[in-house]
Amino acid sequence: MDLVLKTSGQQCPVGSNPTPSAGWEEAPGGGRLATVRATPSAFERIPVSSRPEGKASSRRQPVARHGILRSPNPFVQILTVLGAIVAVVVVSVAAVGGFYVWDAARAVADSGVSIGEDDDALPPTIGEIEGGVNMLLVGTDSCEGQDLALFPRCAAADAEGERNDVTMLINISDAPRRVTVVSFPRDMIVSIPSCTGEDGTQYSAMSAQMINVSYMYGGLACSVLTVKKLTGVDIQFAGAIRWTGVINMSDAIGGVDVCLSDDISDIHTGLDLAAGQHTLVGAEALQFLRIRHGIGDGSDLGRISNQQQFMSSMVRKLQSDGVLANPGTLLNLANTAVKQVTSGQLVLSDTLANPQRMVQIAMAVRSVPYEDIVFVQYPTAYAEGGLRVRPVTSDADVLFAALAANQPLQLTGSTSDGNGTEVVGEATAPTPTPTATPTPGSTEAPPVEPAPTETAVALPSTVTGQTAAQVTCTVAER
Repeated sequence: MDLVLKTSGQQCPVGSNPTPSAGWEEAPGGGRLATVRATPSAFERIPVSSRPEGKASSRRQPVARHGILRSPNPFVQILTVLGAIVAVVVVSVAAVGGFYVWDAARAVADSGVSIGEDDDALPPTIGEIEGGVNMLLVGTDSCEGQDLALFPRCAAADAEGERNDVTMLINISDAPRRVTVVSFPRDMIVSIPSCTGEDGTQYSAMSAQMINVSYMYGGLACSVLTVKKLTGVDIQFAGAIRWTGVINMSDAIGGVDVCLSDDISDIHTGLDLAAGQHTLVGAEALQFLRIRHGIGDGSDLGRISNQQQFMSSMVRKLQSDGVLANPGTLLNLANTAVKQVTSGQLVLSDTLANPQRMVQIAMAVRSVPYEDIVFVQYPTAYAEGGLRVRPVTSDADVLFAALAANQPLQLTGSTSDGNGTEVVGEATAPTPTPTATPTPGSTEAPPVEPAPTETAVALPSTVTGQTAAQVTCTVAER
């Protein structure tokens, strides 16, 4: 169901900060219309509570399996959703004093999946979320609803099942705001706690399993429990996206710029690109996110750094005037996101399946400096045989202790544990819009005191990655 933007006719004084009030009206032709009207009061912050709750039971220990084709990056899609919704809200409220949203909000909320977190009812206000946020985002390899022409593997007899082949933990700190995205290699061997499958089947705890089987045996909630067990982080929000959802969201954003140091070619994904700059949309963007053969060392570790290049470029685009200042693009993004939920291509936890909650989270990340947006890979070492990797928890503890203390991070290792990317330059942040000259007699705001200098935590070299300030290019397989 599409989001519909409509004015309420109420005027807002220049310089005011409108706070909307909400209600329901009958919509033409049936159904209900959610109304939010602005009143000139300051934005409020809405606190979020988080109470972890474990799940346990017992039955059998399954065996991991997966195919060649891998899933794309979910963080990019969710960040697009958040950026789109918050910008639509801000632009519409500030310009015309109000907006209307069809019953799409209820459709999104009704599809939410429980991950063991309680979500209190939200008052009808728009404001930056209070406190920090931990969100798990996964990309799955489900063949349900996919185009067989694009994904021929889905026609195979062993195409059943759904694995989280991309798993990311997003940490948004409290003030000062920082964003850290931790990628977990799909071949990493971990312990999986007892979980309840989506069909009610009880699974006992499993040891020495690839992390990407957690979704197959317990859905999104089991992936949350697995990462929580590994990291000790309390996860309040979660989401999962499938292949077609990635294609549709990439089309809606208008493509993402990527850089290649060499020509790359991969028979598994069908991607062939010449060295240089490319703007990728649709299926080609998905192929870029899935590719591992033909780049770096040909491993999943090289693919992670390729995805981090894509995410960094996406973040820069979301913060640029090309997206956030274009109401038409933003409304299209919001509509597309809602369609992915209603079509089953995007699954959200019940704590996240609320457009207002998405707005609150987006308002916390939309202005974070490039250097404080960091993409890292969970540190690993190759297990015996070289086909799997094992977690290096001692090095990971340094990372998660810094996140818990909200300390800035300093990367000391390379951009890729799989030799998939190289740094070629630094990105320049968008220039802020100049403020108007104060009129005579007006009261100017007092100057803002600079933030105290903080000492960054030097991460072990095994924690590879990049910041959004670094421009990287993909390197061909040697």
